[in-house]
Amino acid sequence: MDLDRIKISQEWKEALKEEFSKPYFETIRSCYIGAKKRGDVIFPAGRLTFEALNRVAPKDLKVVVLGQDPYHGEICVDGRWIPQAMGLSFSVPKPLPPPPSLKNIYKELQESLGITPPKHGDLSRWCEQGVMLLNAILSVKKGEPGSHAYFGWEYFTDSIISYISSHLDGVVFMLWGKYAQKKLSLIDCKRHCAVIAPHPSPLARGFVGSGAFVSANEALKRFGKLPIDWGKL
Repeated sequence: MDLDRIKISQEWKEALKEEFSKPYFETIRSCYIGAKKRGDVIFPAGRLTFEALNRVAPKDLKVVVLGQDPYHGEICVDGRWIPQAMGLSFSVPKPLPPPPSLKNIYKELQESLGITPPKHGDLSRWCEQGVMLLNAILSVKKGEPGSHAYFGWEYFTDSIISYISSHLDGVVFMLWGKYAQKKLSLIDCKRHCAVIAPHPSPLARGFVGSGAFVSANEALKRFGKLPIDWGKL
């Protein structure tokens, strides 16, 4: 496979180089190309597929926030339709408002840390502090949640989690909801910390009041790292 065509930062290409030659990665590629040939609209835009990796280098990584798959919708703003997916879990680009799960994330930040919720839903500034916003599945067909689950993306993102667990130290994994918590088996909790909480979806209960962000910062301090300024949005 021509690695130059894969839009992933050089640091992560080197870290994950063995994955690109495995049969599952060719399956992902074939499924993605096949969907494009069928005329499917795919979110996020192709250039943003690996945005979670491109925003945070391995050496800078402090926190992983694990989501499931990208937002599958778009919102009309001033007559222009803007996709919600931007390649970062739970995040939507400005000027889009926060979706329901993100509203609950903001509520928890306000309750536990006194952070005033912004009107937008763009979390990308967290990445500047070493927060990786990683979805387990990296693409989706417009209007069809979970539609690319069969591509094989989870083999790839599981390899990312496994790499972080075995090659880095003192990373905090935010595992919200049962789906994310299934990844616990990939994490060496002697070297890292897993912060377990309910999913922030309004359909679940318990995320607001969980203290997830406070727990993450306490763990980073134990690891001798600077805490995240979660209000920097």
